[in-house]
Amino acid sequence: MNIVAGSYEKFIWGFKIKSLKKSETLTLTPLFSYPSHLSPVKCVAVAGPIAASGGADDSVKVYDLSSCSEIGSLTDHSGAITSLSFFSHSSLSFPLNLLSASDDGSVCIYDADSFVHLKTIAAHKKGVNGLSIHPSGKLALTVGRDSCLAMLNLVRGRRSFYCRLGKEASLVEFDWTGDKFFMVAEEKVGVHEAEDAKLVFQMESSKRVLCAAPGSSGLLFTGGEDRNITAWDTASGKVAYCIDDAHSARVKGIVVLSTNDSDTAEDDPYMVVSASSDGVIRVWDIRMAIKEKPNPLAEANTKSRLTCLAGSSLKCLSKGHARAASNVQEEEQGAGTGRLMIFM
Repeated sequence: MNIVAGSYEKFIWGFKIKSLKKSETLTLTPLFSYPSHLSPVKCVAVAGPIAASGGADDSVKVYDLSSCSEIGSLTDHSGAITSLSFFSHSSLSFPLNLLSASDDGSVCIYDADSFVHLKTIAAHKKGVNGLSIHPSGKLALTVGRDSCLAMLNLVRGRRSFYCRLGKEASLVEFDWTGDKFFMVAEEKVGVHEAEDAKLVFQMESSKRVLCAAPGSSGLLFTGGEDRNITAWDTASGKVAYCIDDAHSARVKGIVVLSTNDSDTAEDDPYMVVSASSDGVIRVWDIRMAIKEKPNPLAEANTKSRLTCLAGSSLKCLSKGHARAASNVQEEEQGAGTGRLMIFM
């Protein structure tokens, strides 16, 4: 399991979560840290052996985590990169596509094997704030500074829906099933039906929400200026449990991980990783949070102003081995699991 964080000081940080032998203790083992961008890092994404970071220097950097090396740069945007997301089929160990969103209002789609630029979609009239890919890989949702929600058809490579919201949203996330999505606006979190975008619940935090990550069983984890990690039950719209004062500063990123190596991470997603603006990254056992405030399973201090966090439970094979394994799995399972992002 790999964790990547970005900072205001232009650095990215890589860690591997390891279990110590003859002990149930976990440790955050450093993999790398170096200045990857010319400006602050605004977003990161991880899928198996591949990671990507987006900066205020209008570029996307791509990394091979198996060798802890930078693969190259993607420079197809004319504004700061605000959001990154990989699409990975649940049965594959390597991502199929990378989507990047920018302050220029566009979303770029790349092949995650060769990182060839496939398409640029004009999503918003102003900058894009958030991006989320549906688990099927056929569509994505974006929210922007134009106070609008957009749906992108990733099969056709175009915007298929666009509507004005009552208030500018900063984040959008699909749940693990793709049946619902969540939109964050300041301290409010809206739960919507994916089929018709109908608002089901509106949950309200005590302070502004800065990050969110969906979990299994209809849970949504949020963090922000209240310095807590809150687990919301999206079926009832109420707080399931909360880790109070999880950090001493604002929570800037949350990742839900699994220790299971099966095709899906829904079997035992008990670990949540959080990062705060004071540079501290912590790993939590959320099973303990239901009863009492838990102590972190592991902790690392980057001593920098962290801005974003991403992680993956997929095995970190070398790029070549992962690609070969994915090709075999695609052939065995047929064309139904092939790449969905084909433009016509």
